[in-house]
Amino acid sequence: MGGAVSAGEDNDELIDNLKEAQYIRTELVEQAFRAIDRADYYLEEFKDNAYKDLAWKHGNIHLSAPCIYSEVMEALDLQPGLSFLNLGSGTGYLSSMVGLILGPFGVNHGVELHSDVIEYAKQKLDFFIKTSDSFDRFEFCEPSFVTGNCLEISPDCTQYDRVYCGAGVQKEHEDYMKSLLKVGGILVMPLEEKLTKITRVGPSAWETKKILAVSFAPLIQPNHADSGKSRLVHLPPVAVRSLQDLARIAIRGTIKRIIHQEAMSKAGNGLKNPARFKRRRVRRRRMETIVFLDKEVFASRISSPSDDNNNSEDMEEERPEEEETKPSELKPEPPVNFLREKVLSLPLPDPLKYYLLYYREK
Repeated sequence: MGGAVSAGEDNDELIDNLKEAQYIRTELVEQAFRAIDRADYYLEEFKDNAYKDLAWKHGNIHLSAPCIYSEVMEALDLQPGLSFLNLGSGTGYLSSMVGLILGPFGVNHGVELHSDVIEYAKQKLDFFIKTSDSFDRFEFCEPSFVTGNCLEISPDCTQYDRVYCGAGVQKEHEDYMKSLLKVGGILVMPLEEKLTKITRVGPSAWETKKILAVSFAPLIQPNHADSGKSRLVHLPPVAVRSLQDLARIAIRGTIKRIIHQEAMSKAGNGLKNPARFKRRRVRRRRMETIVFLDKEVFASRISSPSDDNNNSEDMEEERPEEEETKPSELKPEPPVNFLREKVLSLPLPDPLKYYLLYYREK
């Protein structure tokens, strides 16, 4: 059983490894991955495996390997304000990372077949909102989950800017998946053993790109044996933000800008010398991957000519020159939630402070 990248000791080290292997390539995706600890979506007794680049399954609960999620996030080309539909939304891990990028004016919907997994996803979402300091660094597009078979979505549903399917799509369902997409939108799904990116460039025009060789469990076909009728899945309505909610978003944004300006002002006072850099030789390695775990068993990067040209090259990169530090000084200080501190210091009634902080526990 192997992974695409080395196992990390914590979430940040896992992300570092994914970046080094070029699975994470953009800053927005990196920020989202660092903001949500993958281990938080594991059952307690399985958390030791959370930072391995492997899929995990327990009953109906399933997480794809980190290299798969990172390729999906990169392929979706997410931007603030877009609408996103996650077919087979599972634990909600991917939907929550997407929500950090979509921001307060995006749409974030998920369809999941198993009701027990929906409850698990809601618990994990609630835990993230209430306890994670990362939450305050973003304006979050909270995902909404509905139970049902994603092959039975009501035909009058809205179309989406971005769609992801987390199960193997049979060729006969390809057009159905495309119908969920707006013109200009992007669909990412496992199709014919390849993670595939399809861009809708016109009403009946498409561009297709194969990303990874993968093996996913196939979509479960609708079962009409009991009633003989289709059970249509009705997606959540696109809700309009309340005036209170818009005010909270605006106030939090203003406070964040003030914090940023204060930080820039302090940095401009020359209180700390800039880090010096030295060259370090790094050898790039081709990442050919095999992942064996239950039904999701294989993932390998599809090589390109540019990969072949670069695999054997020694690369140089700049790293800060480390200054001599006492062992006691090596431990990083815990991050400070500046937004929370600033809100709590304001001369406001406590209920308003708690509202601005989403009634979070930390």
